[in-house]
Amino acid sequence: MRLGFALVLTAAASTGCLSKLTEKTAFKSTSGIMLRASAALQMESDYELARAAIPASLKTIEGFYVAGPPDDAREKLVRILTEGYCQYGTAFVEDDWEAAKLAQDLDAADYHNTRANHIFTRCLNYALGTLGPTWQKTIFGSAEEVEALAKKTGRDKRFALLFAGTALGSLINHNSATSVEMIALLPNVKVILAWVIELDKGGLPVDPEGSYYEGQKNLTHAALPHIALGMLNTAIPPAMGGKPDVAKQNFEDALKLTSDKFLLARTLMAVRVGLATNDRKFFHDQLKIVLETPPSVWPEQRLANEFAQRKARRYLSKEKELFQ
Repeated sequence: MRLGFALVLTAAASTGCLSKLTEKTAFKSTSGIMLRASAALQMESDYELARAAIPASLKTIEGFYVAGPPDDAREKLVRILTEGYCQYGTAFVEDDWEAAKLAQDLDAADYHNTRANHIFTRCLNYALGTLGPTWQKTIFGSAEEVEALAKKTGRDKRFALLFAGTALGSLINHNSATSVEMIALLPNVKVILAWVIELDKGGLPVDPEGSYYEGQKNLTHAALPHIALGMLNTAIPPAMGGKPDVAKQNFEDALKLTSDKFLLARTLMAVRVGLATNDRKFFHDQLKIVLETPPSVWPEQRLANEFAQRKARRYLSKEKELFQ
């Protein structure tokens, strides 16, 4: 896809000029291809290949964004960047952070936590850019203000709402041990995600970009707010207001929506709910189910399932220490 764009530019340059029409056409066609082609990454079976590929891809797309595309192309690029940074933060940066914590490598954990904060902030900024100035201010206000604004926000902003809530929730997860101010934003995120779920009662989220988005990916996007709520409801211990029972239902809702094929929901349920309730059997049994399910059970989300199994193996290897 990058080669096609480069050829357009080269051909135009050979004539001594690059017309605005040529540039606009190139931006429009390339951004659309990029959005549709993102399916290939979701289907990747090699975790390390994906880890190496994603940062360069994101920066290439960000380069197109900085170059000042027309509005229709800009919207597609922002969509890729919003989801891309949140997914990269979750699947790779946050994963390194968790591994460092389990290994009790405090310096590495601090380094990866700092990176996670930067990556999720990028995701949040792109999402808020789509939502506009009112959301940019209100999201950090009271839960009542956020709820009132959410109810005025329609399905056309559903994607940006989802990732604004997901990104802010991830930032809370990475700062809950050190920032009372971040914990205070928990109700805001819950309100946002609850409204996304309410919007979904009108039907599964639909992306206008092609059959892939209208097929499998919308199931993942429908499950994500439930998973994010499950994470939030276990972000703090039960003694401080955490709700592992509610979280368990959140994760189960995500599994139901994806016909039990989205293994990441089960892995996170096992770890977050199992540890919050000190239920070693639940923890162990759920992670075993994940490892006994082939990641190819959902080809369109193969990378997420490979990631889920990677986490499941790591946590099972630390089971004894976690449940001392």
